[in-house]
Amino acid sequence: MKFTEEHEWLRTEGDVVVVGITAHASEQLGDVVFVELPETGTEVTKDEEICVIESVKAASDILAPIDGEITEVNDMLVEDPGKVNEDPMGDAWFFKIKPADASQMDDYMDEAAYNTFIG
Repeated sequence: MKFTEEHEWLRTEGDVVVVGITAHASEQLGDVVFVELPETGTEVTKDEEICVIESVKAASDILAPIDGEITEVNDMLVEDPGKVNEDPMGDAWFFKIKPADASQMDDYMDEAAYNTFIG
């Protein structure tokens, strides 16, 4: 897994990258009450705002961590946004993206570096 400074996690599964938010981000947000996901087939550019998460505390955007095409979204989160708080690093992934350039993953932290970052 790789981690961004925006508290997203990225896990490679075959030719796609699964993206979600970290447990730390979920805790900071508080109870998530709304999730807006991108459309499947959308071409995205790194650092483009592509998802919205609203909690009882704040609204946050999820940025595209890499360039690519959204191949799948986790519709369960639209129906049950609280899953983000229950299992942020597992079942509550947000979307899958087919990378245009997989080497962009090299820019991100491993778990040890992320843990140091959130200190």
